[in-house]
Amino acid sequence: MNRTHNNGELRIENVGQQVELLGWVAKKRNLGALVFIDLRDRYGLTQIIFDESFDERLREVKNEYILDIKGTVVERSSKNPKMPTGDIEIQAQDFEIINTAKLTPIIVADETDALEEKRMEYRYLDLRRPVMQQNIMTRHKITRSIRDYLDNHDFIDIETPYLNRSTPEGARDFLVPSRVHKGEFYALPQSPQLFKQLLMVSGFERYYQIARCFRDEDLRADRQIEFTQVDVEMSFMSTDQIIEIGEGMIQKLMKDVKGIDIKLPLPRLTWHEAMERYGIDKPDTRFGLELVNLNEVVNDVDFAVFKNALDNGGYVKGINVKGEAPNYSRKKIDKLTDLAKTYKAKGLAWLKVGSDKVQGPIAKFFNEEQLSQLLTAMDAHENDLLLFVSDVKYEVVCDALAAIRNHLGKELKLYDPSTFDFLWVVDFPMFEYDDETKRYYAKHHPFTKPKDEDIDKMETDPEHCLADAYDIVLNGYELGGGSQRIYDQSVQERAFKALGFTQESIDSQFGWFVEGLQYGTPPHGGFALGLDRLAMLLCGSDSIRDVIAFPKNTSATCPMCKAPTAVSDAQLEELGIEVTNHE
Repeated sequence: MNRTHNNGELRIENVGQQVELLGWVAKKRNLGALVFIDLRDRYGLTQIIFDESFDERLREVKNEYILDIKGTVVERSSKNPKMPTGDIEIQAQDFEIINTAKLTPIIVADETDALEEKRMEYRYLDLRRPVMQQNIMTRHKITRSIRDYLDNHDFIDIETPYLNRSTPEGARDFLVPSRVHKGEFYALPQSPQLFKQLLMVSGFERYYQIARCFRDEDLRADRQIEFTQVDVEMSFMSTDQIIEIGEGMIQKLMKDVKGIDIKLPLPRLTWHEAMERYGIDKPDTRFGLELVNLNEVVNDVDFAVFKNALDNGGYVKGINVKGEAPNYSRKKIDKLTDLAKTYKAKGLAWLKVGSDKVQGPIAKFFNEEQLSQLLTAMDAHENDLLLFVSDVKYEVVCDALAAIRNHLGKELKLYDPSTFDFLWVVDFPMFEYDDETKRYYAKHHPFTKPKDEDIDKMETDPEHCLADAYDIVLNGYELGGGSQRIYDQSVQERAFKALGFTQESIDSQFGWFVEGLQYGTPPHGGFALGLDRLAMLLCGSDSIRDVIAFPKNTSATCPMCKAPTAVSDAQLEELGIEVTNHE
């Protein structure tokens, strides 16, 4: 084998050259006197033409056989403008079968009829598909661009351990039993958070890592139990400087990977503004349909659902679906109501604005003046569809309307899916309250620094204490985020106290880390980006599994290697582990 070119390389200027190509048979077409084969490798396809002298030898050649082709580049009489190599073909002079292949259980082409589970079972074949290879190569371009950018900004690539101490706060840990220390366990890292902060204590000032992380949580289209994040930390930098580093990295990779120029600085929204306008802290800003706060407008309306919410300190919000009233039947509105109910809303109220009157089940509760004020507040005109959610809980109102907004944005094609809208969401709440456990939890993590002016609110007014934290959002997906970290030991103690930690629980979970903060900790902060999610969006996919070489399915199993599996009793005995309730 002496390959002279790859299968995406040859062009019209190569006509007349003697070449040798290697690759897989993507397609074989027998036209009687002539046989055509599309030869595929990771670079593309080249058409090979064989005359009748090869008939006997070609009979055994099937799809996915690997061939070594020797021949001459000739101009195609019928060119294919959809193929980069479509102006030429190879007139075969000789070939050799390098290896054979069984009949594949999936079609190895961009368009395949295989279900995802079957594709994952034969992932090595699925990854031969050009679209999948392009996804993986796009992911590589992203990581290469990131490394180049951070290397050029004086960051140091440092690895942190995979076998760590368990810290039960947050998602569930994956535990790894120790053979040497029976009955004790390592935990796989949910992120390198504590280690990267200690690297700042160590004086490295600028660290990064393309880090593998593990969280034992339910899966969905944009989440995996093992994932990759771009982890960055730096000392002696303000929040604006950290954000500038982050968006500079985004600007470079968008140019390198997509050829798109991103204007800086990126837009910023406060968390409160994002919730008020979009109902979600990761808003898709490619389209409007913004939420309208209607508490004051409907305060005197004698509609029991609104009245009950407002009398109990709740909220009424609405969105105006411009011009869509004629297109939404009661049946279609009922589907939107069902969507709202999945987010704990009790229902969805609605009105349709006509040429001379407003119609809908709640229209009778408004007098003329109240209706006029409502239409003005919502900028409503003829043919507009007005949707409302009310509840005692702010989160329920926001969650339900945000879900409806995103659903309508996609259903009504209100945005160009090929565009990329980045923004920062800043000034997050420091804490969030859990009704079940009756306590506050850290919105991000216990080491997030509060805004300087809100430090005293940690104990006295945790609900209104803001964190010096920031998330970066793309097209309605949280790409990642970060914060300034607490570096003052007294402030860290107050944060633990506000979160309800006892000294015993602090020592047990974080003692080793807290000890490190007492030896001259610099002001520091950073961010982390989800590499898989970023690659998914840049590839135009709606599943994170399309950009991971060997992902898990929604049941957290690998259909290809069948992990997880039971292990032998001997292995368990060596670890001092007994499995109970095993089915």
